[in-house]
Amino acid sequence: MLTDHDAQALLRAEHPDPFAVLGLHADADGRLWVRALLPGAVAVEVVAVGTGQRVATLAARGGTPLFEGPVPRRRQRFDYRLRITWDHGGSSVLADPYAIGPLLGDADLHFFAEGTHLRPFEMLGALPLTLGEGPHALAGTRFAVWAPNARRVSVVGDFNAWDGRRHPMRSRGSSGVWELFIPAAGVGDRYKFEILGAAGQVLPLKADPYARAAELRPGTASVVAALPPRRERAPERQVADTRGQPISVYELHAGSWRRHPDGRWHDWDELAAALPGYVAGLGFTHIELLPISEHPFDGSWGYQTLGLYAPTARFGGPEAFQRFVDACHAHGLGVVLDWVPAHFPTDAHGLAQFDGSALYEYADPREGFHRDWNTLIYNFGRVEVRNFLVGSALYWVERYGIDGLRVDAVASMLYRDYSRPAGEWVPNLHGGRENLEAIALLRRTAEVLGQEAPGALLFAEESTAFPKVSAPTFDGGLGFHYKWNMGWMHDTLAYLREDPVNRRWHHDKMSFGLVYAFSEHFVLALSHDEVVHGKGSLLTKMPGDAWQQAANLRAYYGFMWGHPGKKLLFMGQEFGQPTEWNHDAELPWGLLAQPRHAGIQRWVADLNRLYREQPALHALDCDGAGFEWLVVDERELSVFAWVRRDGQGREALVVCNFTPVPRPGFRLGVTGGAGAWREALNSDAAVYGGSDLGNGGQALAVQDQPAQGRARSISLTLPPLATLVLLPA
Repeated sequence: MLTDHDAQALLRAEHPDPFAVLGLHADADGRLWVRALLPGAVAVEVVAVGTGQRVATLAARGGTPLFEGPVPRRRQRFDYRLRITWDHGGSSVLADPYAIGPLLGDADLHFFAEGTHLRPFEMLGALPLTLGEGPHALAGTRFAVWAPNARRVSVVGDFNAWDGRRHPMRSRGSSGVWELFIPAAGVGDRYKFEILGAAGQVLPLKADPYARAAELRPGTASVVAALPPRRERAPERQVADTRGQPISVYELHAGSWRRHPDGRWHDWDELAAALPGYVAGLGFTHIELLPISEHPFDGSWGYQTLGLYAPTARFGGPEAFQRFVDACHAHGLGVVLDWVPAHFPTDAHGLAQFDGSALYEYADPREGFHRDWNTLIYNFGRVEVRNFLVGSALYWVERYGIDGLRVDAVASMLYRDYSRPAGEWVPNLHGGRENLEAIALLRRTAEVLGQEAPGALLFAEESTAFPKVSAPTFDGGLGFHYKWNMGWMHDTLAYLREDPVNRRWHHDKMSFGLVYAFSEHFVLALSHDEVVHGKGSLLTKMPGDAWQQAANLRAYYGFMWGHPGKKLLFMGQEFGQPTEWNHDAELPWGLLAQPRHAGIQRWVADLNRLYREQPALHALDCDGAGFEWLVVDERELSVFAWVRRDGQGREALVVCNFTPVPRPGFRLGVTGGAGAWREALNSDAAVYGGSDLGNGGQALAVQDQPAQGRARSISLTLPPLATLVLLPA
């Protein structure tokens, strides 16, 4: 009943509809036939489920691995297995994938095709499941992939000798989705997709875009893994508005925080045993991980990722990553993931030309190729691609209990002319430079997370003046909760690099951030980007000898923690790492044996403690009512002072001296009702490695003596290169 044309198409793995010819079918007379393509088989029998009785013997067609034969005395469909003798001498009894009907529902396919499927990861990818119940239930894996321009898609893997003829998939029509249930496949099996492109070419084997696990590089296969269960979000992590809460983030690269002596990474369980306790002990509120989604190249630090649903195999499996997240939560830490929807690498096994066409990327290189990073840019205008990206954001939050996402390279997404000269970019439909499709994606991500995962935070790494990045979408914003303040970081670091004698000429760099500090909800970020590529460490950016460098750094941290805005510090900078970050080695932990570095670490811990304890230092981080300059124009002295308020009557004073000259008897004009102030923190204290000059535990009485245009003032000693934080006595 099978034509030679169909048979040859099967053998060449080019048949457009394998389910029409493989499996159990009736001929024109109503007689049932079974057909199976089994390379490596020498004998095949059809046996009845339950009894194991042979009901038919299949013959090889013309010496090929295509076996077929009629089923005597059968006129109705029945449940069967194939008993196979292999050429290596072994045998097995397998269910026939081509006897199993479609498993994906029409509703799933419809919502995916229109780009509104909230959880595409539940329908696409490799999902282990069991069909039926009882003793004859069938365990296996349902594979599904989106490849609308393919002529044929096969699943290849450990379960079929990576032979693309064995398991061609069923096309689900206009949705572009292909699916197949393979009884022989299970958790831990490696697999890829073999795709015949529209032009008739067999593409390089492709990893699964929706894979939940992958093999360790340099391997590039996907790995069958269970769908993680939904994680219930604790009530305290469902706070929709965190602007009044202290947020202090410890950014880290999981592969280089600690290393074994032989250079091996610490896995998730080893990190869980040490990292959360360390970070919580320093008073941080959140951990932010550089991208931990699967990526082929270590040197990209995870930013050139291809596995937006798979925790990297470098540190263990998905279950181990879940245990790490749980350990962070047990220490009261939120977990933020660096998430990269802006671009992806061009590796042949990845998303590039996935089905032989520009599917995930823009086809026009003026839109789809990023020359800065030699990567491809997602086609944000394609609804299935937007669905893929938004689904990834929800997946991490919903399935692992992640508390927030930091979205990388937002500026490159917002503008079509980003890093492109005139004439080498494509305007939007209105002739403008904004990428309207990317803007729609970011807003959709914010709205889906807000609806499905209340309290999950979105941070934007965004360096332009694009308006309303951290405004809600209903107010015309992008929907982020916070935006990294890149301008503040660049200006203040430029000031701190100057020799103190020259700082008077750069005074405005420290105050300019307050001109726009409340135009967005900002995070003050001293991130990994500031300690790589020849920039030196934060410590070595500071001028002077070793003592002065440490003093400058402590004073800068005090300025930062006292300044409006949430905080972020990259690992190693909490103890003044003197070298650039090296992603191939662990942090220089031995430095903590030196009092100067241990003092910087203690200073950061005390800053975090006071920041969290004192509402005046965090409650109005994003509101101008919480800040007032007291001293902003003392250029010759390089002194700054301000008051922080919480709106409930509580206040704190922050005073910075950015010269190495002590200033006893400095008179500071004050406002408010406090009758006296006390020194709560002093970066020059001996316990932090300073000269121990300051105001000790004495109360600094407010006197009716004018200073800086105010009727009342206090007299205090300003230590050299130091920041003081004062509270009402």
